[in-house]
Amino acid sequence: MVGSVFGVLSLIFISGIASQGRKANGHLDEDTDYGRVGSVVSPHGDLQNDFQTHVVDAEFGTTYKEIVDLKSQILFVYNFNVTEGLNQTTAVRVSVSSINSTSSSPVMVVVRQRQGIMSWAVPLFIDYIYAYSSVSRTLCPIFHLSGSDTEEDPQQQIFVEVSSMAVNATPFTFSAERLPDFELRHSEMKNTTVSPSEPQYFLYKFPEKVTSVLIKVKSDSITCMVVSIQDVRCPVYDLDRNVEFAGKYQTMSTQAAMLLQASDYEHKQFYVVLIVKPLDLDCLGIEQIQTAGASTARGKNVTILVEDTIPKSQYYKGIFAAVGFFSIFYVIAGAMLCCFHRCGTSKSLMEISDSERDIDSSQSFVQSGASYGSMSSSLAKELEPVVPGSATPPQTPPGHHRADSLDESDVDFLHDANEEKDIFRTKTALFVSDLARKSRKKLSKLYKIYHWNLFTIAIFYGLPVAQLVITYQNVLVATGNEDLCYYNFDCAHPLGVLSCFNNVFSNIGYVLLGILFILLVWRRDSLHKRLVREHGDVEQRFGIPQHFGLFYAMGVALVMEGVMSACYHVCPNYSNFQFDTSFMYIIACLCMLKIYQSRHPDINAKAYQAYLCMALVIFMAVIGVVYATGLFWIMYAIVHMLVSLLLSAQIYYMGRWQIDRYIFKRLWYVFVTDCLKCARPTYRDRFTLLLIGNTINWSFAIYGAIKQPADFASYLLAIFIGNLLLYCLFYILMKLLTGEKIKMVAIFIILLSMVTWGSALYFFFSHLTSWHKTPAGSRESNRDCILLEFYDAHDVWHFMSAVSLFLSFLILLLLDDDLSLKRRDRIPVF
Repeated sequence: MVGSVFGVLSLIFISGIASQGRKANGHLDEDTDYGRVGSVVSPHGDLQNDFQTHVVDAEFGTTYKEIVDLKSQILFVYNFNVTEGLNQTTAVRVSVSSINSTSSSPVMVVVRQRQGIMSWAVPLFIDYIYAYSSVSRTLCPIFHLSGSDTEEDPQQQIFVEVSSMAVNATPFTFSAERLPDFELRHSEMKNTTVSPSEPQYFLYKFPEKVTSVLIKVKSDSITCMVVSIQDVRCPVYDLDRNVEFAGKYQTMSTQAAMLLQASDYEHKQFYVVLIVKPLDLDCLGIEQIQTAGASTARGKNVTILVEDTIPKSQYYKGIFAAVGFFSIFYVIAGAMLCCFHRCGTSKSLMEISDSERDIDSSQSFVQSGASYGSMSSSLAKELEPVVPGSATPPQTPPGHHRADSLDESDVDFLHDANEEKDIFRTKTALFVSDLARKSRKKLSKLYKIYHWNLFTIAIFYGLPVAQLVITYQNVLVATGNEDLCYYNFDCAHPLGVLSCFNNVFSNIGYVLLGILFILLVWRRDSLHKRLVREHGDVEQRFGIPQHFGLFYAMGVALVMEGVMSACYHVCPNYSNFQFDTSFMYIIACLCMLKIYQSRHPDINAKAYQAYLCMALVIFMAVIGVVYATGLFWIMYAIVHMLVSLLLSAQIYYMGRWQIDRYIFKRLWYVFVTDCLKCARPTYRDRFTLLLIGNTINWSFAIYGAIKQPADFASYLLAIFIGNLLLYCLFYILMKLLTGEKIKMVAIFIILLSMVTWGSALYFFFSHLTSWHKTPAGSRESNRDCILLEFYDAHDVWHFMSAVSLFLSFLILLLLDDDLSLKRRDRIPVF
């Protein structure tokens, strides 16, 4: 029946048939000018008296109040000439409202125009729950371009049919208007209001010589909405249920930004589509009950601005400035190496006197009346050689005992004191010579495994990571869903396949400075090997034992931190954040191992043990990011505290602590003997360090179990950095308290690193993005570029943290250079 009516209507309008205007059976408001030109009645039998179509010759800007029911429908006809407007684009917006329509008998609207058909119902249901009685839609625009159909036939018609299957009469209000400001102007703000049932979209055309633009949408309201960029074609997807079908889109609470290239659009123009969501769940992450009703309750005022992006020349400036900045470090390093080499400012082992060189390295030097590392003012005097069994330092030369003062009952003539590990490693006065008894060749092979293993780990870990993030990037491009990646969209400069090239490239500092550190270590390693070849017997008696495997591993880790951070920033989100932090954990662990190795070379952890522990840490970080439940936090706190205790026992007893079924019994014995029955512990300095360390770690564990921070990865990283900082401070403090000195170069680097770390942390806490928020919530913190119009605050963090890590590595490399001419049996262990 309805099909027959449509057929009759088509024939009537094609033939130009018009009927005399009349009022329709008392349905019309007498005070309103409806502009009807006729009523069309179906010729099929009984339908003539049952169904009527009232035709209205409508005008733009006029509001019509009509009634529809099961037996009648209204057809609004708009005739206009597209050349009458000032713009080359004609856009028409249709508004329909009906407060009496119901879900079972809605008012149905069908719009027909040359470009296609659009239809909807009033009330409009969104998510099948929320009904809106007022609907406003923009029809597919008509373009008046050279060579188009409108140039030959500028006369256009729009038919709007309004009907209902309701038995009772359903009143509605209808209007249509031509939009005079449908096109967005370059660098001019556009204000508009949007609601779930009243979406808006506007046209933007690229001006000549403009190849890319940055579109910014801002609002003071936190009401959730979607910003979509679509090609100029019909239909335009402007409803919540279909906006994801075309183009690029972002969810938005207070701001959104997209960088768009003219080359991506066929006619160098696109639509900016604005749609308010019925709920704020997608933007706030919290589901709130929203009362179904009028759309005015969800209205949102927004501002649109389309502005220029940086030119390609700015890319070159940013790239070469970063490379040039880090190249300065190579120049400075080369200049300093040449200066020290030519000026002879470094004292050599060859300047040691023959008497010192010929001393038997097996001779022991012990403290009299004090434990090792004692903080008393007479420590330097106590480190002088003494005769075993005597109470005061002798006047005879070291190594020559007077027969009349020797009490043989006080001397142990067995060799187990020097050969049994459980004896010489648990002495109260330990020196580096006690913990550097293994052969140089054996230890060198042991520590070389560190960097080779790490290089292998980096390959097997890095390749899948690169593949995954490239897949993320391809999915983002294919789907247009820019909520997949947490960029700082206000300062995201694309290049090639990368959506945010500046965040990726700013990691170049880690790579360049990591390579520079490896070169510096290699040079020092080469000089040490030459020294060993020429004077190996002298070298093994003086200074801290030189093993460079851990230093090489630190350099490799710094390079890989740059690579992995770059991979993470290809598409940063919560599911791949561990890529950015994995090698940070490894760097912190390697630094602590290197500090410990300096004076404990024989008992330092083996490579496979260390990397197994690091792998468990990274595994725990992944679990904490994905499944950070209350039970997990409790289990983590228990494990953290137990590991701290076991590690403390290993350090306290210099590796002579066994982990077996009697471990808790031994822990209780240590507590009773060292804490309850003694005024002070056997190893006072070690005990002090471990007590402070356990207090801090237990505090971290308890804080995590109670507060349960949302960012577990950063929380875990803070624990490692805190422990590393504590150990560094302890090591430097003990050096000074034992009378050792720190060279001026090392002091300068320490002070400089403090400045760079402070500035780096300032930019780190800028929080331009946050993956533990929703994508829309993360974009609320987006900020403009601050350096060379190319780098944002997080990029500056990359630069400064790379410099800070490099300087920190140099501190560890140079910290004990003052001991190069000091005998190992006079260098205390702490």
